[in-house]
Amino acid sequence: MAPDPLVRLEAVSKVFPGGIVGLDAVDLDIISGEFITLLGPSGCGKTTSLRVIAGFESPSSGKVLLDGRDITALRPFDRPVNTVFQDYALFPHMNVAENVGFGLSLRKLTSAEQAKRVGEALDMVGLGDKLRARVLELSGGQRQRVALARAIVCEPRVLLLDEPLSALDAHLREQMQIELKRLQSRLGTTFVMVTHDQTEALSISDRIVVMNKGRIEQIAPPATLYDRPATKFVASFIGTMNLLQSRFLGRDGERLRFAAGDLPLEATSDNGETPAAGDTRTIGVRPEDLLAAAEAADGTAPARVSGVVFHGRTLRLHAQIGQGTSVVIDAPRQAEGFQFNVGDVAHISLRRGANCPMLSA
Repeated sequence: MAPDPLVRLEAVSKVFPGGIVGLDAVDLDIISGEFITLLGPSGCGKTTSLRVIAGFESPSSGKVLLDGRDITALRPFDRPVNTVFQDYALFPHMNVAENVGFGLSLRKLTSAEQAKRVGEALDMVGLGDKLRARVLELSGGQRQRVALARAIVCEPRVLLLDEPLSALDAHLREQMQIELKRLQSRLGTTFVMVTHDQTEALSISDRIVVMNKGRIEQIAPPATLYDRPATKFVASFIGTMNLLQSRFLGRDGERLRFAAGDLPLEATSDNGETPAAGDTRTIGVRPEDLLAAAEAADGTAPARVSGVVFHGRTLRLHAQIGQGTSVVIDAPRQAEGFQFNVGDVAHISLRRGANCPMLSA
């Protein structure tokens, strides 16, 4: 039995002036203590969802519930929710301790209690020695930690993070991803993050909500999204995936046999559908699930290499099969002594046991 949600959006829609639809009847349950990420391209509705939860936007219709209580009409500062903004929103004229303690200054706490909680919050983010530092003296990563400390010091039920790492360089961003997950695990607070960076979402989320055009396409843990995307949009947005129009040949136990041109494929169907013989479906195949060899063999199809991209221990081959169908293959560098170059013919096959989903529209 699924636990009761901490936050629930019930048929939430948001229509902006001019008839622009930001959210279209979104239903979403967020479980207490989880790290959930809203992921999707610009304009998909992820930031609007976050702002509706925070109270910065009022839905055109639908409800926002917290612990079963309708908070749709509550003002932002009346909700047990804090937000970490993309630009940190720190006060430059205040030092670190004053920034972190600003929210506490509005509460009925003694100065000693405020100082204690500020110190604990800064210790949690590794900035216990920066109490008196000026904001402008800090690095980008340190400013982000101050913003996090300011958000957690008030002990919110839900912490909302709006593209919190987008201003950081790649190396620091990866470090902060680890820190975010560590902090969330330590606090047990519900984190709701918005990002357009799929790698970031896959790295630290318990569940990911993939959004597109104001709707939810799929909600699932990272591994499920990667291995079993439910729609073509999710398959194309999460990682790299070949979307191959394939002809159904028949069923072999739980496996469905297809052919994309001359390339034999096996697929799975989460909804139990079995197509009619000869029907076509879109099969998703990850580049790492395609093997490339120098010589033809049973179960292989020829692919003309049109591009080679160096990816460290692998080469990403861009190739064409059949009547010009494009495929991407990740091949180990110099596997079996064979180095692929533009113009070569690679004989490709599906890796045994590969999980290739049959995708819906």
